[in-house]
Amino acid sequence: MMFQNLFSPQKLGKVTVKNRISFQPHLTNFAENCLPSERHMYYWGERAKGGAGLITTEEMSVHPTDTAYEKLVEAFHPEVIPGFRKITDYVHQYDTKMFCQLNHNGQQCDGSISRLPVWAPSPVPDILFRETPKAMEIEDIEEVCRYFAISAEHVRQGGFDGVELQFGHSSLARQFLSPLTNHRQDEFGGSLENRMRAPLMFIAAVRKAVGNDFTLGIRMCADEMIPGGLDLAQVQEICGLFEVSGLIDFVDLSIATFYNLYLVEGSMHTPLGYTIPLAAGIREKINLPVFCTGRINDPTMAEKVLAAGQADMIGMCRALICDPYLPKKAEEGRLEDIRSCIACNQGCIGRMGVNRSLGCVQNPAVGLEKKWGEGTLKLAPLKKKVMVIGGGPGGMWAAKMAGRRGHDVTLFDRGETLGGQVLTAMKGAGRDEFGVIIRNEKEQVDKAGVKVELGVEVTAEAVLNSGADAVIIATGSKPKQYPVGGCDGPGVCNVWQVLNQEVEVGQKVCLIDYDGHHRATATAEYLADQGKTVHIICSSLFIGAELGPTQDLYLTRQRLLQKGVSFTPDIAVMEVSGEIGNKTIKGFNVYNNVWDEWSGYDTLVLAMGQAADEDLYFALKGKVKELHRIGDCVAPRKVDMAIWEGHEVGRTI
Repeated sequence: MMFQNLFSPQKLGKVTVKNRISFQPHLTNFAENCLPSERHMYYWGERAKGGAGLITTEEMSVHPTDTAYEKLVEAFHPEVIPGFRKITDYVHQYDTKMFCQLNHNGQQCDGSISRLPVWAPSPVPDILFRETPKAMEIEDIEEVCRYFAISAEHVRQGGFDGVELQFGHSSLARQFLSPLTNHRQDEFGGSLENRMRAPLMFIAAVRKAVGNDFTLGIRMCADEMIPGGLDLAQVQEICGLFEVSGLIDFVDLSIATFYNLYLVEGSMHTPLGYTIPLAAGIREKINLPVFCTGRINDPTMAEKVLAAGQADMIGMCRALICDPYLPKKAEEGRLEDIRSCIACNQGCIGRMGVNRSLGCVQNPAVGLEKKWGEGTLKLAPLKKKVMVIGGGPGGMWAAKMAGRRGHDVTLFDRGETLGGQVLTAMKGAGRDEFGVIIRNEKEQVDKAGVKVELGVEVTAEAVLNSGADAVIIATGSKPKQYPVGGCDGPGVCNVWQVLNQEVEVGQKVCLIDYDGHHRATATAEYLADQGKTVHIICSSLFIGAELGPTQDLYLTRQRLLQKGVSFTPDIAVMEVSGEIGNKTIKGFNVYNNVWDEWSGYDTLVLAMGQAADEDLYFALKGKVKELHRIGDCVAPRKVDMAIWEGHEVGRTI
């Protein structure tokens, strides 16, 4: 077998899982009235069908004061049990074990939702939520213990195989353990023994509730990664003491806190497997099974971690959101069929951050598994000749899905390779992994029987003479040519021209950013890496305004500042002028309407919006029996919508 360690069984307390792949806990926003839903069942069930050995649910709330988010399942209500039963019965039919994670978020709760005070060890506001908590009285701690126990009883009655207590990045338990957030002077604060008291009480209450024949573990923060917080050495000691208590069966690991959320949810700029050293450090000190999680998105890396003894279980979260069938494909040796996660964070973490339901840029079926999951695609009742024009992600998905349904599909692109705008976007600094989207789909387009014609500029006449039954226009978008006055002068170009090396860029550069996303910041960094002096002017409150939800903002700003890039926010640029060497920008402050100008630049680089490349669509409208357009050809957006629309039209054409 190619992955002997990865596909060997592992005992976790009283439970043996069939392989070492764990689908890790993460928010979904699929709850209905704070109860588990059918969407949960099909979502987790899809990963069970895909071969995961273990699935752990998203955090379930254990107390009325624990309302960090509006759509948390409230496990302390007995009404959750029937929903739990439906979910576990569905998952168990695929020989997958399932744990339920229980949590109280403590200072990371939101009293505006619960209309109750936030409870925490000390009145220390969380860096993100910023609400001053009530310092818990002893009675409050005892009440949370009782609620943990009640919730755990519901978990066992709901048919789960085990329970995991969240002691990680967002948890009341970690807040008691950490000197950063526990400033108490009583028996629950100060010394390590005292700081461990409440977490041990939570564990003991749950163990008593579920009994000794039920698996119980913790999700532990391996390192808070901030001065004054828990570090690896302290966590090694804490985990050792938890092991000595005899109350837990495994240790699952997370990293960091809301002080440095970009490490909790590492993006594309975070190295693959960035938490492996921490897992190895915990594994050296305890004998309990240890889980390693954090950008382990392929079976080869997972196998190496296990073979080296750095961990006992591999946590895959975004990897299995992106491709639920990664385990099965790996076990069968179909590595080329694995759709690799690129940690763009746009559909998963980015949507959670703005209270939307979970999604994935590369997997439109997330949360819609009942409708779009594996096995739902049906052959077309009538085979059609289909033309797809535009070989970017949207066109590739449309062609792939239509081909799988039995249509005769030809995919055309004017370029010499498939990829569309992704081929340019991946040239931005630190964005090369974005190109994995194309690698993931090229093989699948071929396997779907799609004919690919490259280097072809398709005309309306060619389409009308083709005899196609259905035509899908996926021609994308292009930078706006003249977004403000003076853009037709010398020394002015757009980000695509820069990244494709179509223009010569001078030493002193001003990038005008109306994008707020990687199109602008990655180009600025690309130029800074070439030794250019770069100044960004943007209309937002700060540069990279769209990067916050994806956890890219902090590191992006840090890198740009370290590379000498300067920023001027809040400016609406209205005109550019001047010659090379003295290009001038005129604009006004969006808050006080005061006009100003900036001059002395060699080159102006524009990230000022895209325009739909829609000419072919309108040339064919009303002349083709079945005409569709998708992606940026409809309206310039991000890649997730191109893939979504390509997937949808390919399924229905």
